[in-house]
Amino acid sequence: MSVVLNVQQIEKLLPHRYPFLLVDRIVELEPNKRVVGVKCVTANEPFFVGHFPGHPVMPGVLILEALAQASALMTLTTMPEEQRAGKVIYFMAIDGARFRKPVVPGDRLELHCEMLKNKGTIIKVRGEAKVDGQVVAEGEFMAMLADAGT
Repeated sequence: MSVVLNVQQIEKLLPHRYPFLLVDRIVELEPNKRVVGVKCVTANEPFFVGHFPGHPVMPGVLILEALAQASALMTLTTMPEEQRAGKVIYFMAIDGARFRKPVVPGDRLELHCEMLKNKGTIIKVRGEAKVDGQVVAEGEFMAMLADAGT
């Protein structure tokens, strides 16, 4: 898979930084339609210290956050730089979240998101996180574009 956005380009679009930036690259992108991102899960992730010692498992909420970040990138890449300046995308709701299989160090988490609705400043997205082609988590979520700090 070729790289559409690398981590330096992602950091220009999202306010998140390590350890909370959960998308390493975007490998497929159809603006406002679909996106595929990648998170390479390593043993060095800070959440593994406490989740769970001796049996490291990536928290499900962070998998959903990674999907949300990928979907934000799908939306932000369609906007001119001057339009997205000073803006952030906030989570509003999560529906139908399901966790199918644990994500562990060494997994390559693929983040597949599909736009369901785009109402200007509010989006609804369906996301599936996969490891080795198997769905490990899924859900639908809503987010809104707003001024940073509001």
